[in-house]
This record gives sequence, C-alpha cells and structure tokens, in this order.
Amino acid sequence: MSTFLGIFLVILAGLGTGTAMWPMKRMKRLQFEHYWFIAMLLGLLILPWATVFLRVSNPFEVYAQVGWGPILKANFFALLWGVANVLYGICVVRIGAALTGAIMSLGIVAGAILPMVMKGTGLFANAPDVMSRSGLVLIAGLAVILTGVTISSLAGFGRAKALTGSTTVTPSQGLQGSFATGLVMAVVAGITSAGSALCFVYGQAPIKEAMAAHGVDTITADMAVWAAALMSGTMVNILFPAWLMTKKRNWGELLKNPGETLLATVIGIQLIAAFAFLGRGMLLLGVFGASVGFAIQQILQIMGNQAVGFFSGEWKNVHGKPRQLMYIALVVLAVAVLIIAYSNVLA
Repeated sequence: MSTFLGIFLVILAGLGTGTAMWPMKRMKRLQFEHYWFIAMLLGLLILPWATVFLRVSNPFEVYAQVGWGPILKANFFALLWGVANVLYGICVVRIGAALTGAIMSLGIVAGAILPMVMKGTGLFANAPDVMSRSGLVLIAGLAVILTGVTISSLAGFGRAKALTGSTTVTPSQGLQGSFATGLVMAVVAGITSAGSALCFVYGQAPIKEAMAAHGVDTITADMAVWAAALMSGTMVNILFPAWLMTKKRNWGELLKNPGETLLATVIGIQLIAAFAFLGRGMLLLGVFGASVGFAIQQILQIMGNQAVGFFSGEWKNVHGKPRQLMYIALVVLAVAVLIIAYSNVLA
C-alpha cells in the first residue's frame, strides 16, 4: 500500500507542478516579475516557514543540531533549481507551456541516475546501483521518457510553425527575445531542474531525524526539510523579479490588480503543495524512491504542461501532424510511467 500511495503522491506532485502556471494564461496586466515575485514569496518562503514556526518549538535550535554540512549540500542543489525555475517562468511566456515542459524534462536523467551513483541520505542510502536489475529497468524507462520528450518537442516546433509560419514567436508580458533564445534557456533550465528533488534527497534524513528527536510530526518535519533545503533557490526566485520591478519601477502594479495578484498566490500554494507531495511520495516508495519518485513526478509534470497548453488555447488552430505527434508523445510517456514503477517493484 505504501508503494501505491507513494506513486499516487508523486503523480499528484507532477500534475501540481506541471499545471501550476495556468494562472499566467489568465493574467492581462501583471507582468512576469509581478506574479513570479508573489508566487515564490508566498509559496516557497512564507508558507513553509510559517508551518515550521507554528509547529516547531525553537526551530533554529533543531536546525543547529543538524549542522551546516547537510543544509549547505541541499542548498547547492536548490540553487541550481532556483535558476531553472526562473528560466522556466520566462520560457513559458516565450515558447509556450507545452514545449517548455517537454524540454525541461532533460533534468530527469540527472535526477534519476545521480542517487544511484551518489547515494542520498537516510532511506535513500540503500538505493540500487545503476547496473542492478532495477537500475537497468529504470534506465530503460528513462530512454522511453526521452523518446516521448523528443516527439513532444517535435510537436512543439510544429505548433510554432503552424501558428506563425516559422519557429519565431512574438514575446509577450514584458519579456523580449526570440524563440531560439527561449529554447536555449529551456535546455539550461531542464538540466538544472533536477535540483528541486536532489535538495530533498541529500538533505532530508539529518533534518527529519533532528525534528523527530524533538517530537515533531512527520508532515511538519517534511515541510521543515523543504523550508531549509530550498532556501537558496527560493531567494533566487524572489530576488530576480524584485530586481526586475526595481529596474522597471513598476512595484505599484502589485496593488493595482488585486484579482491577478490573487491568481499569483494560487501558483505559490500549488507549488509548495506539490513539493510536499513529492517528498512524502519519494519516502513512501522506499530505497529507490529518490530515482523512481522524481522520474514519475517529472513525467506527470510534462503531461500537466501539455494540459495547460491545450486548455489555454496554444493548440487551438493547430491540426494534423503536430497534434498527432503530441498525442503519441503522451502515450509514450504513459508507458514510461509503467516501466519506472516496475523498476521500483524490483528494488
């Protein structure tokens, strides 16, 4: 039952992160820097730390018992993810949610294989090796994922060409740049995006053990991991849009559009909920949960991105081969979920 629950939670995590950007499609006045600042401030800083301070007595005393080592290691990966997350938000505007989500999946390979090579903390320290039976099945699943991503990317290129007659799209919402620039950003973001899960994998056990020693419940302990481990990435995601607003002198727009400001808070709430589901799901999946959980979460994130693309009208006037390729990609990715889930059973 823990395996099924773990898979269910990482699926929810993937859908949560994959569809978190849907409010962006409904914003007409707020620019990228406005809604990104609000979402990250609320979702990644205020909510997790509020949970820690409300539920843990003397939280900094508990963190002090953990030591700097695990927290710094976790924050190194979080910093990589922080850069990826900012680039993701920019790329959704430049090249669309569907194609951005597909390319972002490049981080799946790093996020799934690294815990098999450099073991994580706690439960994940006993993860199977790359050349084990379960490891080889996982690698086969990753190959299927990359196949699905490639097909999805081809569909994205076809969509851009069908809508504009070329692979160049018109930038919007205050961000300037070509389709090719957005594509490069998406590739960089994809490679570094694995840091979102790796900061948990390499930081969770020491923090959770210290929290448990102080009588903190499991759910709160999970949130305490995310609060501390994501800090460097969180600050990147807050300071970058804050710098943009200062540069453009448009902080006042935050108060002029309360409806869209509220939509921005939804992004933040959905993101932190997805992180919470991911961490708990990986732990429930057992020793192979770091690799398997992250891979499945990323697959569902891709599917969630495609859903946002479809329902927001990105594919409204696109028919024929591009749309057919996207459907094929979704089927291939669904097969990848089954293969990777089977690798966890073997482990």
